[in-house]
Amino acid sequence: LQFGAIRVRCLFTPCHTSGHMCYFMWEDDSPDAPALFSGDTLFVGGCGQFFEGTAEQMFTNLTQILGALPKDTKVFCGHECTVRNLKFALKVEPENEAVKEKLAWAKQRDDEDLPTVPSTLHEEFLYNPFLRVTEEPVQRFTGHTDPVEVLRTLRSQRDNFKKPKERPNPPAVLAFDFGLFDPFLDKK
Repeated sequence: LQFGAIRVRCLFTPCHTSGHMCYFMWEDDSPDAPALFSGDTLFVGGCGQFFEGTAEQMFTNLTQILGALPKDTKVFCGHECTVRNLKFALKVEPENEAVKEKLAWAKQRDDEDLPTVPSTLHEEFLYNPFLRVTEEPVQRFTGHTDPVEVLRTLRSQRDNFKKPKERPNPPAVLAFDFGLFDPFLDKK
């Protein structure tokens, strides 16, 4: 498709849903990097769930379709879940310095109510475990070497990944212990 000088390539990426599409956009002769609107296929530090598709489909989506785009492509995903994705990525590759740096950056952005999107494809290949399925530490984490099996296991592990429980606020616990909230509680 073309809208004025903006060119759009519609990319069929079934897996999250059977009809999922991503959109790659660029302008010829523009100094700006191209953009990928990846919806629920590729996230900063993660990938979408396999609701209506298979690991084989997602592997094709991530490696042959999206992974083949120019590495300077800006990635605009459908949801802001970067911190949680990167916490999982750190569990997968605890020694990966790129994951550590991106997670620290994302936490700071989150604390300041600022977006963590976009990233670039180049960056994603440094810290996104779903794009690193041929890397030895990722394979070791999953116990597999076949890239599709690595991806399948990663997605299953990510689906069951729970963020650490929030610790109760100590002053609030003490306030309850001392009965300071009693006047506000409904006693029956």
